[in-house]
Amino acid sequence: MAQANNPTRRPRGKLIVISGPSGVGKSTITRAVIGRLRDVYLSVSMTTRPQAPGEQDGRDYWFVSRDEFRRRIEAGQFLEYAEVFGNLYGTPRDKTEAALEAGRTVILEIDVQGGRQVKAICPQAVMIFILPPSRQTLVDRIGRRGRESGEVVARRLRAAEGEIAAAAECYDNRVINDDLERAIDDVIRIVENAPDA
Repeated sequence: MAQANNPTRRPRGKLIVISGPSGVGKSTITRAVIGRLRDVYLSVSMTTRPQAPGEQDGRDYWFVSRDEFRRRIEAGQFLEYAEVFGNLYGTPRDKTEAALEAGRTVILEIDVQGGRQVKAICPQAVMIFILPPSRQTLVDRIGRRGRESGEVVARRLRAAEGEIAAAAECYDNRVINDDLERAIDDVIRIVENAPDA
């Protein structure tokens, strides 16, 4: 005999991965999606990079030493982790699982390397890749930031081209950010139609 579903138990939440090259607007899109949907949790990454002025531990990132990060890797405490431009970043597994169990949609805004790891562990994760309308648009957006040297900008562009090529492997959803409002609407539609994790 089939057991009746527990009507008081919330269904498990949705796991969404949003990736895209530096300068493509993924953070702006992600913030807008979180602002417009209910019960959406943006996963806070852990990092070894130095805390910048104005950043808060636990809000912007969880800031830890390299030794502590390595200890957590060995203990299997990350859903994914990667080294990006000399710093380690990772998604704490326990906080993601707790939010999913509470029925919340969890968005991971991570790079393609991390996205691959998540998809391998959680095949039901919904993978969204944000694309620029053209390479020149991406060059212009990264250059407009004005906070990095020419060498760093060139490195970011090379990394972006590699990410775009690699995204074809495991990202089922691609959203072109040629119109910000339309891109936000497209991502919201994908999230709303996504299956539970």
